[in-house]
Amino acid sequence: MLIENIDYYLDEEGDLVFTEAYHLKRGNCCKNKCRHCPWKYGQDTNQTEKDK
Repeated sequence: MLIENIDYYLDEEGDLVFTEAYHLKRGNCCKNKCRHCPWKYGQDTNQTEKDK
């Protein structure tokens, strides 16, 4: 079961965003360029978190 503000949160537009903690519990990268990917898949290191 997902727990709000631990596994996910709703962003300013109302979209569900998974947290880094959720991804780590999941155990592997889904390769969807998630905002909080602990494996940094597809993230440009020159962009800030807000730019994603």
